[in-house]
Amino acid sequence: MLETRDLTIRFGGHVAVDHVSCAFALGTLTAIVGPNGAGKTTYFNLISGQLPASEGQVLLNGENLSSLPAPLRTRKGLGRAFQLTQLFPNLTVQENVRLAVQARVQGRERTGLDLFRVWLDRTTWIEEARAILNTVRLLDKAEAHAASLPHGDQRKLEVALLMALDPQVFMFDEPTAGMSVDEVPVILDLIRALKGRKDRTILLVEHKMDVVRELADRIIVLHNGQLVADGEPAAVIASPVVQQAYLGTMPEAA
Repeated sequence: MLETRDLTIRFGGHVAVDHVSCAFALGTLTAIVGPNGAGKTTYFNLISGQLPASEGQVLLNGENLSSLPAPLRTRKGLGRAFQLTQLFPNLTVQENVRLAVQARVQGRERTGLDLFRVWLDRTTWIEEARAILNTVRLLDKAEAHAASLPHGDQRKLEVALLMALDPQVFMFDEPTAGMSVDEVPVILDLIRALKGRKDRTILLVEHKMDVVRELADRIIVLHNGQLVADGEPAAVIASPVVQQAYLGTMPEAA
């Protein structure tokens, strides 16, 4: 479904992502791991269009998206949840999600303006928004302004926005960062449910290795912007290159 070919970005003389070629199949969850500064979030930015690539291509269902800006890539089916919350702070929680639902529906239909239909559709959009908020356990805060939410609830709202867009590819960049122990299971349950559908592709940048072990079908490891390991979780985590690059140690010889 999703593929990067020789994806590269340079900042002056520094190569932050270095010719990364990788394909991600439908119905799978791939964890992207590596030490701080390895290029994980930059790789996400290149895929989603937040940064223009110096070289290489991003393809979705065989279509080259490399020249498209981020909003058009979202319309094509790439959905991104950010490491830092990206919300409409002065709107209510419900309006944040309703706008995401509306953007998805109108972006796909691209119909002319029909004020009566817009009014009827708005009721449907609100109903869907409230159902999503119930899923992320934010329905009781539907009328609160997004800016008033504590950090953990803002992260849940961010995931709700991504669910409202219903992309073909879900991209989560440390979705549980800054959350309390009690809040983390809500997000992990949502990711498990998405994975269980088997009709979406999920990419997950995550530092918590216990989460990676549980959720991932596959792990890829970036180090100094390069792809250094790719495979099943147990094999990748145990490999010498990961022990050295990610954990900073080499396994003892048997």
